[in-house]
Amino acid sequence: MNISKPRLSFWQILNMNVGFLGIQYSFGLQQTAINPIFLFLGAKEEMLPLLNIAGPVTGLIVQPIIGAMSDKTWSNRWGRRKPYFLIGALLGSICLFMFPYSPYLWFAVGLLWILDVGNNMAMEPYRAFVGDKLPEKQLSLGYQMQSLFVGAGILLANGSIVLFQYLFGNDTVEQTGSIPQWLYYSFFIGAFLSLVTILWSVLKTPEIPPTKEEMKEINQIKRFSFIKRLKLPFVEIFEAVKTMPKFMWKIGGVYVFQWYALFIYWQFTTPLFMKTMGYNISEAGSQAAKMSLTYNTVTMLVALALVPLTLRFGGKKIYSLSLIGTALALFIIPYITDPYLVLLPMVLFGIGWAAMMGIPYTMVSKIVPQERRGVYMGILNMMIVIPMFIQTLTFGPIYKYLLNENAINAMLFAGAFFGIAAILAIRLKEKN
Repeated sequence: MNISKPRLSFWQILNMNVGFLGIQYSFGLQQTAINPIFLFLGAKEEMLPLLNIAGPVTGLIVQPIIGAMSDKTWSNRWGRRKPYFLIGALLGSICLFMFPYSPYLWFAVGLLWILDVGNNMAMEPYRAFVGDKLPEKQLSLGYQMQSLFVGAGILLANGSIVLFQYLFGNDTVEQTGSIPQWLYYSFFIGAFLSLVTILWSVLKTPEIPPTKEEMKEINQIKRFSFIKRLKLPFVEIFEAVKTMPKFMWKIGGVYVFQWYALFIYWQFTTPLFMKTMGYNISEAGSQAAKMSLTYNTVTMLVALALVPLTLRFGGKKIYSLSLIGTALALFIIPYITDPYLVLLPMVLFGIGWAAMMGIPYTMVSKIVPQERRGVYMGILNMMIVIPMFIQTLTFGPIYKYLLNENAINAMLFAGAFFGIAAILAIRLKEKN
């Protein structure tokens, strides 16, 4: 059922999305700092994909279930989506505070699992939250605003890593089995931001109450037995997949190659600079953070600029061109050995990242029914984590036996997958 929604001001949309800053700061630490921590604690390079399996597994399980549950939730005090991303932020905040104190590799891996549960629990309802609040004409602005905060959160995370490594890390003597103290501070800031930014959005943004029909269904569900209520999200997901629009299946095809490639980039940037620039783990991790800092700065600058471009030329054209640019960036990076020149391809990567984090959600939000937006956003996020899950299981052997344990080859492999994703994206047929 379509509900008439009031047009929101720019500042209302901004306040609504502030919580995404803390969530994405946490993801920024996962992208840049977690793999160096694994290396500090004695992990081998070919183990990195498998050690990162927590992200796709928890995303695959948590996001669609939370999405389906939030569709059928209402609290007069907290609303529909906000209880979920508030609990997720609290869980993530606790894990971020504990992470630097990991004494062993298995402890850090276990914390990553819990952190991913919290982040996924917070992020999925947030995607539906924007769709719930905004009229269709403002959806592109809403999701590109989220893309801006994706850039801002990851920018702050990586900026803090670069800063603290510069201030406190130069005299650090690396020891296998211990995490250098300069990394602690970034995680402490993340623990604070994760909770405070979510609280800002929770307190500043009221949710739209359910219709009488939705409220009747929610009250009926409350009377179900515990077992039946436990089964309900799975039934809802199964039914949604059966009737899923064809467009979403095509987006899934793009995502297979796009997210497989992104996971390779995040895992192997630090090993790449250890090889191409002769850096130790701390120096390579800091350089990887500078790369992320650069592309997320670009993302912040171009995220809202993509709104008029997508309205004029269509989402799929801008999306496909951005993926081609990302592919070119990954083809160029392995052959640049200057630590400053290597930042230039990140301009293309940043434009691509802005498009990836906004345009697909806008296109999908326009074609799914309002009352099932949560579960469909959960399924869309399943399409992200499935290729990541495949990557964690398959890329370790590929890296070891096919790519000769060479991080340069890994980056070129990722670039080729972005090229395939771009070809599939141009074949999408979006709603006018």
